[in-house]
Amino acid sequence: MKSLKSMRLHIGIFGKTNVGKSSLLNRITSQNISIVSEIAGTTTDVVEKSMELLPIGPVTFLDTAGIDDSTILGEKRLQKTISTINRTDIAVIVCDYNGIDEYEKKLIEKFCELKIPYLIVINKNDKKIIDKKKYKEILEIVNDEKRILKTSTKTDDRIVYKFKESILGLLPEEFVNPPKIAGDLIPQGSTVILVIPIDKEAPKGRIILPQVQTLRDLLDSNCLSYVVKENELKSALENLKTPPALVITDSQAFKQVAEIVPENISLTSFSILFARLKGDLEAFTKGAKAIDDLKDGDKVLILESCTHHAIEDDIGRVKIPNLLKKKTGKNLIIENYAGHDFPDISGYSLIIHCGACMTNRREILSRILIANEKNIPITNYGITISYCLGILPRALKIFN
Repeated sequence: MKSLKSMRLHIGIFGKTNVGKSSLLNRITSQNISIVSEIAGTTTDVVEKSMELLPIGPVTFLDTAGIDDSTILGEKRLQKTISTINRTDIAVIVCDYNGIDEYEKKLIEKFCELKIPYLIVINKNDKKIIDKKKYKEILEIVNDEKRILKTSTKTDDRIVYKFKESILGLLPEEFVNPPKIAGDLIPQGSTVILVIPIDKEAPKGRIILPQVQTLRDLLDSNCLSYVVKENELKSALENLKTPPALVITDSQAFKQVAEIVPENISLTSFSILFARLKGDLEAFTKGAKAIDDLKDGDKVLILESCTHHAIEDDIGRVKIPNLLKKKTGKNLIIENYAGHDFPDISGYSLIIHCGACMTNRREILSRILIANEKNIPITNYGITISYCLGILPRALKIFN
């Protein structure tokens, strides 16, 4: 079965024009994914390629445009390249015998700022060997020879092996020991009820991704999982001989479900589970408290990781704005933004992020970091909904 892109290791390939970034990707994947040319600036946009890179597992490569692109479209390409950093789990900087200069050094500073592990690949070893002075400069910055790979995409027969060995040494902990969604919150073999409303936002003939992933996680943890609609929940509770260890609900049914589920039964939502899985639950919880400080005229940014057609009662464009206005009683300016590119967040009093089911954790952590640097509170859909409804303490109790 094909692995979800949002759960794959994202490896970003960066560097100046014509140093062999695309050639490296083509060698690693054994395919002509990116166009290779001696003409600088051939790669015009981010090229994505998903594959199984054994023994690492499922990965997505992000081949970016040259950071020194001086063509007419160079500035736009550079912006795309920089935005790609925010969803990069491991960065690969490609250079050649010329070594590195201010372009690569700025990249390294950004990777260190965002705590992104990186590898430097010195390419074109077949043409010329990098001199000792330039290599020493790189080593002084990296401070670890294992994070430098000297190779040639044209003549090195062991390039794939060397590359994989280097990447294995940089794997973030979450890819070495993948975290659970809910299975670690309850004993193995526990009974769990998943409340899944079939409403306008439910895709025809199937259920949404976070619900599928949570169900699979519980099955992997040997839990007894019952899936019901919100109007079937009361009957399900009455029919069980022993109470469930946990009830997980879609955020939009939180209020109705909280009224049905007894206080002695743990209750949370899919979105709150994903706030922990994909982001920072503590940061999001702290961010939600800023809702009480909102004033008339304050701007609130609602962020989505993917683009979709908004429906009549869309959660990010209708339901959450209505909840915020009801909770605060203030005349707020609420704006929506969707996609991987992170907008300028200056001037916002609060950021509310989606559940992030369609993007990777690195992108969310990068956004949290940027928001923190600008002292802008950030939270997510599920936490916002439960906070506005006054049931957040109960929804978080299972995590304590």
